[in-house]
Amino acid sequence: MPIEAAVISQPRLAHTASCELNNLDQPSASRSSSDTQRQSKPVIPKVQVLAAGFSFFCAGVDGATLGPLLPYIIQSFSINAGEVAVIYACIFAGWVIAAVTNLFLTSKFSFSALLTLGATLQLLAQCLRPWATKPLFFVSFTVQAIGMGYQDTHANTWAGGLPQAHRCLGFIHAMFALGCLAGPLTATAIATATGSGHSQKNGIEAWRMGYFQLIGIHALNLICMLLAFGNPLKQRKTREPIVHLAPATATADTEILERRRSKEALRDVSQLLRMKSFWLIGGFYLFNCGAWSAAGGWVVEYLVAHRNGALDKVGYVPTGFWAGLFLGRLLLAEPTHRFGEQRSIMCLSVICLLFHLLFWLVPNLVAGAVAFSFTGFFFGPFFATGMSVASRLFPRKIQSTALGLVFVLAQAGAAIFPSITGLIATRVGVQVLQPVILGLIIGGAVCWWFIPKVPDHIDGSSD
Repeated sequence: MPIEAAVISQPRLAHTASCELNNLDQPSASRSSSDTQRQSKPVIPKVQVLAAGFSFFCAGVDGATLGPLLPYIIQSFSINAGEVAVIYACIFAGWVIAAVTNLFLTSKFSFSALLTLGATLQLLAQCLRPWATKPLFFVSFTVQAIGMGYQDTHANTWAGGLPQAHRCLGFIHAMFALGCLAGPLTATAIATATGSGHSQKNGIEAWRMGYFQLIGIHALNLICMLLAFGNPLKQRKTREPIVHLAPATATADTEILERRRSKEALRDVSQLLRMKSFWLIGGFYLFNCGAWSAAGGWVVEYLVAHRNGALDKVGYVPTGFWAGLFLGRLLLAEPTHRFGEQRSIMCLSVICLLFHLLFWLVPNLVAGAVAFSFTGFFFGPFFATGMSVASRLFPRKIQSTALGLVFVLAQAGAAIFPSITGLIATRVGVQVLQPVILGLIIGGAVCWWFIPKVPDHIDGSSD
């Protein structure tokens, strides 16, 4: 996906050119000194990073809202735990569609256009949910996932190429965790404001009212994309110089160029799929994101059914997990970077495993909730650190494609394993959640152990 590389490089080239013009009359030693200073302190596009962070916040709110609402969804649509798996299957289908179409859309549309398309699809999905019947409600999760696949994948890859990428990635993924923190709080508060969550206002059940807040923030997300990254209709891909030709010749050349781009995309993917590093980092994300999503999505149902918790109380337990995840992404990003990213994640995996065992084996609701929160805290730096390492595993030519597909694998794990958990829970009960999460944490740690060693500080500094 070369568009991200083009977007990243343009500001740097423009900045360098303007600095050279301003310094023509300076002594060469002075220019050399100032050039070195500029290279050591590259400029981070703060407005765009904030906009990308807000898009991840929206994704976090949407993803974490599902867990607290599952008991209401099960009652409203008269479905069982196995049928809940259909929702996660719809999410997975959306990510598969996004992964396949992303390869070709990237060669045809601008970076801004893809971000705008993703934001628009997510807004459309939210607009359906307050009124949708069961089939349309389920389909809305596919539409939502496609939108995330376009917007967040490209925003993530773009941030991974910025100066001090570990901090930029840490910020945008902390915003995702902040959204996950806000989602259960607001969803539970709105659903329980009128008692059962099934009382109606203007023909809409109380638990569905929470989706109106999602309509608002996703509308703001679309506006942010347009303001921060520009008008998508005015930005066209210009990977090769434009030559004024006769209409017939121009049309033929355009068709040849499009075929060439499609072949290049397929060739890049073929090269990527032959790399062991891709499957290892992909497995790390597949298992760990599956663990986070299964835990956040099923813990309320688990505490109600297996620990006899009151729904209006345990509905807030996922908030502790997401609060821990948010704080972990903010506070542990820098220590992880300085201590050594690959070594740090291995140590943190062991700590997460211990806290999960505490949550599983201690039959106390409060102690379990605290252990669950600490699990989220130590999971915090996993995503951004993994992306930082992944950006150094792959050749620059296929880096954008690689990071995009790794991101899709992460979201696939977040959809597949909660779905599998639901299917198994239908037969043996929701207590299956605990061994499933345990296995996923171990699987992620094993994949991380075998990832090839990469330099810890690619930018040459620890600042």
